[in-house]
Amino acid sequence: MRVELRQIGSDQLLDALELESLAQVPQPGRWLEHNGRSFMVLQRRHRYRLRDGRYDLASVALQVKPERQPADARPFAHGWVIGDPHCRYNARSPLLRCAVLPEGPCDRCAHFLPR
Repeated sequence: MRVELRQIGSDQLLDALELESLAQVPQPGRWLEHNGRSFMVLQRRHRYRLRDGRYDLASVALQVKPERQPADARPFAHGWVIGDPHCRYNARSPLLRCAVLPEGPCDRCAHFLPR
């Protein structure tokens, strides 16, 4: 299956890769490592082709943002989060750490409150 990596906003094609199944294509909110580069997947679009009167999945376009995965990113219930997800102020998001100290790190934050 063809997977296109496209720059979010401009829709510029950054790279294309071949994966064996749809299950290997990352969902939004996940990081993707490819050719030594790291990308944050923000959107996933399926592209279909009409063949013999039926629509078949032709490719998947991932809208990505080139970004390194933060060192304090960790898997949590719904995907990845940055920082300590057990803090009251943590956004529980792969894009934003928290409202109090967005740059981090969580271990030195004076506002840490457990949920």
